[in-house]
Amino acid sequence: MDVPTTSVDDVPATLPDELVVLDVREDDEWQAGHVEGSVHIPLMQLGERYAELPPGQTLVVCLVGSRSAYAAAFLLQQGREAVNLEGGLVAWQRAGRPLVTDTGTPGAVF
Repeated sequence: MDVPTTSVDDVPATLPDELVVLDVREDDEWQAGHVEGSVHIPLMQLGERYAELPPGQTLVVCLVGSRSAYAAAFLLQQGREAVNLEGGLVAWQRAGRPLVTDTGTPGAVF
């Protein structure tokens, strides 16, 4: 299955309301920094929790893109609209896009 991908440059700086950002990284990665307003469901829990995602297009993210590509393929098989972020949150951060922690302070990925 071909998984649609998008680059950070193609994602609007102000995320539209109909776009759901799904972060499939592990808890410690999430705590270090994530896209503000994103939904956190670790990849290993996605099969049992994907119904928690609100309707709309889902932009799936992880550290560099391999886990998110797998998650996007799974969501597509479930009939959801999903796209993988090429380069993941590393590309997001390199593009100067902000990441936050659960407390709202600036975050980072390593």
